[in-house]
Amino acid sequence: MSATQSSEAQEFGRRGEEIYERDVLPHVRPEDDWKVVAIEIETGDYAIGKDEIDADHRLRARHPEALFWFRRVGSRYLHRFGYRSITAA
Repeated sequence: MSATQSSEAQEFGRRGEEIYERDVLPHVRPEDDWKVVAIEIETGDYAIGKDEIDADHRLRARHPEALFWFRRVGSRYLHRFGYRSITAA
């Protein structure tokens, strides 16, 4: 990835997070916890689905050519990689 692509990806993520915090989070209900949000960063439009495919399909119907930012409700990340052992101290 070139430096230009990297900075564009960072800006895309920054804008997605900004929209999530400002526009999506105030409308999230308790039953949305751990669902997935797809955000169209050019318009701020978003859709919440049971998983990323569901959220993508809901938003893709309104924005067929767009790129989306995804975020899981209740987490800073869509997916977590790796293993973390939880042990009693």
